[in-house]
Amino acid sequence: MVQQLDRLSLDEDLLYPDSDGKPLADNTIQFRLIVTIKGGLDALFKDREDVFVAGDLLWYPVKLTKQQILAQEAPQRQAPDVMVAFGRPKGDRGSYKQWEEDNIAPQVAFEILSPGNKKKDMQTKFKFYQQHGIEEYYLYDPTKNRLQGWLRKGGKLTEVSQMEGWESPRLGIKFSTTSGDLALFYPHGERFANYIEIIEQRDRERQRANMEQQRADLEQQRADRNERDRQETQAELEEERQKMQALRDRLQEMGIDPDDLP
Repeated sequence: MVQQLDRLSLDEDLLYPDSDGKPLADNTIQFRLIVTIKGGLDALFKDREDVFVAGDLLWYPVKLTKQQILAQEAPQRQAPDVMVAFGRPKGDRGSYKQWEEDNIAPQVAFEILSPGNKKKDMQTKFKFYQQHGIEEYYLYDPTKNRLQGWLRKGGKLTEVSQMEGWESPRLGIKFSTTSGDLALFYPHGERFANYIEIIEQRDRERQRANMEQQRADLEQQRADRNERDRQETQAELEEERQKMQALRDRLQEMGIDPDDLP
């Protein structure tokens, strides 16, 4: 038994697996929203090295004791659809083991409901977040277009009474469901975009850049042509001036004052 304990203590892959065997999403709506939220938050905090954003990553808040290992207890864990941990560096992880993360719990969690989510399962998630320090918890039901949010006050997660236009204290983003879908907005007011929208925006920017370049090229060609015309005109005028000067010099050599000529 002691040898088994020592082996399990060393083999954390057995104690804290990186996968729970469940899919990232149960349908396209859930997947789209998870990817949009995760990508939008990545973009929001791209310049901050102390903000870690993850999607569908197992979070282990507490390391098992030897007694729990002997009793073959399962570690507590949840995999929020999206979570944000302030105070932790960016980087790849197989899971979020809190004791390896300066014991910093993620502060924000998002869950997108799917038909497969049972009420009991969501209650278990809520209790987990309540117990392990989540400061903001957001739950969206796409089938009902219903958004709920909870904010930690006095050690407890308290439901936000009005989520329409709500601004996250931690993230600085705003929420809306008036379009019939969940929409998140950056602090400057721009909506989180999905992948297709980002590609379309990139293509529009490329087209706009190409048009601007073509316009600049035309302006440069026009300027070059005008400069050539100006130089040619100056050359012609200089050539004419030189001819006139040569004529004056010739007349003076002949003893004729050019100014006396009619």
